[in-house]
Amino acid sequence: MSKKPNPELIDSDNPEWTAEMFAQAKRISDLPTSLQAKLRGRGPQKAPPKVSTTIRLSPDVVQAFRAAGDGWQTRIDLALKDWLRTHSQV
Repeated sequence: MSKKPNPELIDSDNPEWTAEMFAQAKRISDLPTSLQAKLRGRGPQKAPPKVSTTIRLSPDVVQAFRAAGDGWQTRIDLALKDWLRTHSQV
């Protein structure tokens, strides 16, 4: 028994693939080498990767940064960088 799709979830720009579409698809190894490289790699890292860590902060500090919306962890990082610039390092 097939269920009818929810019309609100149908994306006409990106339809679900049919068996015919799968049959016409090409493997990445069949594509030109230059296109394979573009599809496989994202290129060199533009900025050094950040280090994942666990840190304990006061609830009021976290609330204040989160209240400002998305990007609150980045803003904490910037605040700490600013603090490092203005204080001598031990």
